[in-house]
Order: sequence, then structure tokens, then C-alpha cells
Amino acid sequence: MFNDGSHGFSAQVSTSGFNRRRFLGGGAAAAAAAVVGPALLAACGSNAAPGSAPAAAPADDGAPATGILRVSNWPLYIADGFVAEFQKASGLTVDYREDYNDDEEWFSKTREPLSRHQSIGCDLVIPSETIAARLHRLGWLNDIRESRWPNKKNLQPGLLNANIDPGRKFTAPYMSGMVGIAYNRAATGRDITKIDDLWDPAFKGKVSMLSDVQDSLGMVMLSQGNSPETPTSETVQKAADVVREQQEAGQIRRFTGNDYASDLAAGNIAVAQAYSGDIVQLQKDNPDLEFIIPESGGTLTMQSMVIPYTAENQKAAEAWIDYVYDRPNYAKLVVFTRYIPVLTDMTDDLNKLDPSAAANPLINPPQSTLDRVKQWPALSDEQTKEFASTYAAITGG
Repeated sequence: MFNDGSHGFSAQVSTSGFNRRRFLGGGAAAAAAAVVGPALLAACGSNAAPGSAPAAAPADDGAPATGILRVSNWPLYIADGFVAEFQKASGLTVDYREDYNDDEEWFSKTREPLSRHQSIGCDLVIPSETIAARLHRLGWLNDIRESRWPNKKNLQPGLLNANIDPGRKFTAPYMSGMVGIAYNRAATGRDITKIDDLWDPAFKGKVSMLSDVQDSLGMVMLSQGNSPETPTSETVQKAADVVREQQEAGQIRRFTGNDYASDLAAGNIAVAQAYSGDIVQLQKDNPDLEFIIPESGGTLTMQSMVIPYTAENQKAAEAWIDYVYDRPNYAKLVVFTRYIPVLTDMTDDLNKLDPSAAANPLINPPQSTLDRVKQWPALSDEQTKEFASTYAAITGG
């Protein structure tokens, strides 16, 4: 992506970040494709439909988890030695696979067997929340039993009552990242603090916007006094109109995934909508780069652990989730991935492993920053198609 491979750890993190973020929101084209899923499901004999009753885990008999746990995760999204440590602590055997590379690809591959209640080869999977929301809406997730998840109390309160899953009964947040503004201080000659700074004529042709409709328009909506937490056709269109105006005026150089990195580092782009995890890596080699959440706010991206309703070892999946939610264990994941913790009070445990991670506000942001980032809700198929089409008309995506 933007690492030459000479720094093993950094290269691994950068590669994993590219894979996850590239498909996190799916972009305009993938978002439009999302609405195809339910239609095709009907054609392949689905017994579930949007709004159908969710699946339910079996009653808890109190017996410990045994046997094999099958986990499907993104590449390079686990700390070295983490699986072995879990096996030792739990007595379980883990079949851990890094075979989740693309949200839409994964959903396309698994939707037919899931619709037929057939095994998809895993007991626990870690999709982006857009996919988790879709699986939940279709009734294809088992609940995560409270009796097996005592460490749920460590989850940040602000993430507990998410629109997609109030009370987090079916989804367990894994890692999150912020979407804000990055800038090259050498190219801007001044600090950037707000959305309107993107439209400064001094930066004409040196601004990049994200091609993902949610990641791009969310912060613009916030600058207009509207929230992506409660999107409407009118508020999305109002934000899109601003972007269209700036694009037609030549202010925007291009629309990007997270491939803005090299241009930003070189100064070809002065100001970019950006992902916090990218900038953590880029700052190692370029101290002129800064990342900020605009004064009016930014947005949050996230992946969550879920248990498909075809899981063969529910107890083992719940044991994994609870183990991840133990703060010392979770700190190992954060130090490796460089993403934002979803658990509270992580500073002490991060300090024990890597004080630089604990001190980095892009990895361990203060609550005052987290309070200013908002998350989109689970969109209906109609909203997904409408919003994607609105933005694609501007980006050409």
C-alpha cells in the first residue's frame, strides 16, 4: 500500500488496514450491490427475510465449552501468539482462518448456504458492521448469551446501544477506526480544523474526498447540523450538493479509497478525508502529517464478532468473544493492529505492552474525541440504493 515492506510489522499492519478499510463501507458501487443480496436470496430458497425473527442460541446448560472452534477473520487482524494463548487458557482447539478479504465477496459466497441453513465452515466471523447488520436483519445470527459473556461489561457504553443491535445481543464490536481529515502541514502552511477548510481556494485541486458514501458524506452532514445517525434523503442530498459544487469547481483532485496515502505524503494532496489507522502508519515517516476530527465531528467505522446461526460450537464462539473482551488480552490485539479499542479503560494495559500506543490519540483517543464521532445506522435496502446512487452521480463510482 504505502510501505515498501522493509518494516515487517508496519507492512503487515498497512496491508491489513487496506483490506479492511477498502471494503468497510463498500463504496458507492458496493453499496448499490448490497441491495442485490435480498433479491437473490429469494431466488435461492431463503427461509428468512429482512425483518424476520432472529435466530436464537440454545439454552445455556452451564457446561464448559469443548471441542473445535472455527474462526474466520481478516488477514493480519490478530496478534502473534493470540490463538495459541487462547487454546491454552480455554482447552479448546482453534481452526483459525484468515479468509475474510472482502465484505461483498464474503456475503456473495455465503448467502446461499446461509439462506438454506447450511454450514459456512465457521462458528465465529468478524465482518464489517454493514454486513453484520444485514445478517442480523435477515435473522442469520445467533444471540451471544449474557451468561457466557461476563466481560461484556468492559464494552464502551457508547457502543452498547447501537442502532443496528440495541444492547449488543448479536454483535460484539472488535475494533474501530475514525474517519476525519488528514493534512500535510508542509503543503497547507497552516492548521486545518473544520470542513470548510477543505474548500479554501488555496487548496484548489489538492483536496481528496473518500469514495465511500457514508465515510465521505457523514462529516459533511455534521458540518451542516445534521447527523449520519439519523440520515434522510434530504440531509444526504444536502451534503452531496456541497461535494458536487466543489467537484465541479475543481477543488477536489479525486475521490479515493485509502489510496490517498502516497499523494498526501508527497504533498500532491494537501488535505484529505482519511482513516485514522492510515495516518498512524504514515506519521512514522512523515512528521508533517496531521489527523483531526473536524470541529463539527467525524464518523466511526467498525468490525464486529458474530455467530452465524449455522454455528456448530456456540459455546466455543462465546468463550472466544469473552476472552477477547478481557482487557489484558485485548491490549495485545490493539498493539498489533493499531486500531481504536472498543473497550473502556485500556490505557493501563496498553502501557504495559507499548506506551507509545497508549499515548497515541489516534489509537487510544480521549473520550472527548470519541464523543465527537458518530456512526451510521443500519440502512434499509432502499436507503442503501438511494444514497449510493446519489453519491455515485458525483464520483462516477
